Amino acid sequence: MTLTAKALSTGFPAAADPVPSTHELLARAEQLVPELIGRQPETEARAQYSRAIHEQFSAAGFYKILVPRRYGGYQLGSDAFFGVSMVLARGCPSTAWMFSRGAIHALTAASLFSERAQDEIFAGGEFIAPATLVPGGTAERAADGGWLLNGIWANCSGTAYASHFIGHLMVEPPMGGPQLPMMFIAPRSEWRSVDDGDPLLGLRGGGSGSVAVVNGRIPSYFALLGTQLSDLHTAEGTPGRVLHGDPEYSGSAFSYLVLERAALAVGIAKGALDAYEELLRSRKTLVPPIAGRYLDSDYQHWFGEAIGLVATAEAALTDAIRQWRAGSNGRLDRSTELRLAAVCRQVIRLCWQGVEHYLFPTAGTSAARPGDRLERLWRDISMLHGQSGSALAMSTIASRDLARSRLGLC
Repeated sequence: MTLTAKALSTGFPAAADPVPSTHELLARAEQLVPELIGRQPETEARAQYSRAIHEQFSAAGFYKILVPRRYGGYQLGSDAFFGVSMVLARGCPSTAWMFSRGAIHALTAASLFSERAQDEIFAGGEFIAPATLVPGGTAERAADGGWLLNGIWANCSGTAYASHFIGHLMVEPPMGGPQLPMMFIAPRSEWRSVDDGDPLLGLRGGGSGSVAVVNGRIPSYFALLGTQLSDLHTAEGTPGRVLHGDPEYSGSAFSYLVLERAALAVGIAKGALDAYEELLRSRKTLVPPIAGRYLDSDYQHWFGEAIGLVATAEAALTDAIRQWRAGSNGRLDRSTELRLAAVCRQVIRLCWQGVEHYLFPTAGTSAARPGDRLERLWRDISMLHGQSGSALAMSTIASRDLARSRLGLC
């Protein structure tokens, strides 16, 4: 169903009329897949997707998917966003990672910040904000009551075309005592991107770099004292839930960030299935009887096993997204968030198993040569599977806390 935007009296840009449906956005993403595949070498060499691709994403409305309708966005929800991210990852995982890492934080901004802050944050209609959960840098109170920021925040993917940056630091509380975490959002005018990252094993075009802030100034309402996004509980409600009347703006950042990783894993694994199928149809068996690999029972078995693993992962992800959307309506409790994190970890593990155990080792030596599509996809899903957010936070910390919650220990 296509939604029609209603006229807004807020003075903000109106969304396109009609607002595209999720189906239409997915079709736009699918049309870009062949180009993303063709541009993979240059994307990796540049360490980010091109401005031409950025402009195509903008024209397609991808940066508006999670932006509230009040500000000219589409407000289509997480299923639309994760669906588009998955399709883009099927073409170029680096591009999907960079896009998703920036655009998903519209949920963060629209959930947690005040109406006054959001009126400024979303004034442009689009939103791209890389973020890091690791505290760094310093903040001092300015004479006008705002904050003066200084520091460098590493491993921030997607800074090239970003409108904002979301960071964390530790500050002294007004009345003394232990330091408190503070989450802040800074407009692009207050920071610069630093390309200081060495090439990674995978996701080399994911736009990873550092954000440097030198005497950056933000108003007081751009900072949330006592807030750490990775450990945030919003059972009491959020400004965004009240402002936009949408349960998806109820916080629960931990869940949508792990759902994002799982969606990217499924997209990468689907791309690997595509590459393997092309190989089966274009190459012959290595030993007699010589025939097309797609006719060989062993290759059929390996391919079928991988298809089943990826299909299981996608089914689990689809239901996890459904649970998150349903739970947001009643505000997710911590145990539910931990359970969804455990599901997403298994989604990533199933996708990794399909590629690492069945597709990559049976594709042949040529598929392991640098630049081969399957080699790139193997590197990319290796990086996602082993990255600290997946291997540490989701696998170790979340699993431990899930068990503790079930046992009544926390």
